[in-house]
Amino acid sequence: MTRISVVTGASGGIGRAVARKLADRGDAVALLARGEEGLDAAAEDVRRRGGTPLPIVVDVADYAAVDDAAARVEKELGPIDLWINNAFSSVFAPFIEMTMDEFKRTTEVTYLGFVHGTRAALDRMLPRDRGTIVQIGSALAYRGVPLQTAYCGAKHAIQGFHESLRAELLHERSNVRVTMVQMPAVNTPQFSWVLSRLPRKAQPVAPIYQPELAASAVLYAADHPRRREYWVGGSTAGTLLANAVVPGLLDRYLARTGYDGQQTDEPREPDQPANLWEPADGEGADRGAHGDFDDQAKARSWQLWASQHHGVLAAVGGGLVAAGAAWRFGRRA
Repeated sequence: MTRISVVTGASGGIGRAVARKLADRGDAVALLARGEEGLDAAAEDVRRRGGTPLPIVVDVADYAAVDDAAARVEKELGPIDLWINNAFSSVFAPFIEMTMDEFKRTTEVTYLGFVHGTRAALDRMLPRDRGTIVQIGSALAYRGVPLQTAYCGAKHAIQGFHESLRAELLHERSNVRVTMVQMPAVNTPQFSWVLSRLPRKAQPVAPIYQPELAASAVLYAADHPRRREYWVGGSTAGTLLANAVVPGLLDRYLARTGYDGQQTDEPREPDQPANLWEPADGEGADRGAHGDFDDQAKARSWQLWASQHHGVLAAVGGGLVAAGAAWRFGRRA
């Protein structure tokens, strides 16, 4: 049976990579985003890879539009099995240099967009008592960094929303599952299309990972949604653990390194496109899944493999302990 999947923010970055992997396994994929050019290219990706695409132009900040999109998906493709919330926007700037309209817009897209998608999915999944919702999170859902106050605030809000909703579904003994995937820095086009007031070009903080790795983690989470969340990359695990133990030390560390670490040595182009209010693909080029940092990005993560193979690691660890005990016992005998 063909699975029906929905991906918001499907025209670029992680969403684009996720859509391709869903198509590889034969899903019908509803692609939701604002930019028609990117959506058309994403739909062609899905079609070439064996999936059935349904591109829908929608702004996730508009709940009625998101709900209408969900209704269209069910009418044209069938009951939704999987909904992946990924769409976002942001501003690279010190908080004091942002307008309140920019902060509000970032919140409406990046936080409320997830809330809107989740509600549209639940309204259809709960009566059937089945379905999975995956929230694309970030290490920044736990640890805020300078120059991204609106984005970090939105990701923190998604984290709290996810935890509350998961507890409610557990209370109701629902078979609808929700899980969250906390991402590291990923090589996506966002750094060339997010509104920026930085003097130099924005960049992800190393280590950087490729969007295909992130997409693989999302599909694994979708297929194993009983876990409340997944961490992708050693940097995510390290950041979250350090923030739990020494958050004040991280404040000071990021105050010293967070400004330079998020900028390249090249000056920002004054006419760089910004997708806060309008889609950036209107500039005439499909931006795909990758950003400008292929030469630095990693395609693998041992931490991700370990997080997905707890049983194997436990069995190996237990075997080593048993072997060690047997060896010691044999020596004493």
